[in-house]
Amino acid sequence: MLQRPGLDRGHRNRNRGISQMTTAILGLGNMGKGLAKRLAGKTELVLGASNVAAAADFAKSVGATVTDYKSAVAGADIVVLAVPYPVALELVKTLELAGKTVVDMTNPVKADFSGLAIGHTTSAAEELQAAAPAAKVVKGFNTIFASLFDTPASATAHVPVFLAGNDAAAVDAVAALVSAAGFAVEKVGGLDGARLVEPVGMLNIRFGYGLGQGTAIAPAWLKLAA
Repeated sequence: MLQRPGLDRGHRNRNRGISQMTTAILGLGNMGKGLAKRLAGKTELVLGASNVAAAADFAKSVGATVTDYKSAVAGADIVVLAVPYPVALELVKTLELAGKTVVDMTNPVKADFSGLAIGHTTSAAEELQAAAPAAKVVKGFNTIFASLFDTPASATAHVPVFLAGNDAAAVDAVAALVSAAGFAVEKVGGLDGARLVEPVGMLNIRFGYGLGQGTAIAPAWLKLAA
């Protein structure tokens, strides 16, 4: 059940456009860089990197600042975890995330990518929420291959990003981020919905890699009747 937010930071953010918010992306692998490129000029971007000096040129190319993880989170309204799930799980325990909207784009895959390491009775998103209980975790972007970020936004305008979260204001904020990044929003309800969304991400990985369809694919949700 989505909670009705009180008069906290998340509630105040509801009346602010994404351009007025600061988005921190933690991790600069293909997903982090891809999302940063799509969001360039649309929100104030701060990049969190383990090697700040090495990330300086990329940060400049997208008009962002780059700093360490803790400093990136400090001034952010939205924090995107663009690191592998095991790293994210340890990272959130070290960060001050109280009141922050935290986007979990991870898939908790096994080391050999043969399936999910956890799922069905819990999810990566729920485990991250348990590790950072004062944060507002929203599942999203885990069914998107990084290569889609490099295609024109017009090509992904109808590609859904499935969002699951318990805080209505946080989900709305991430929905605005999804739209700014050039994707469609598909809300799936509370954070327990991540138990369904993460297997969809794993299915996409199987199609893309195991069955040779490549990474220029994405799951869609079609409504065939009114």
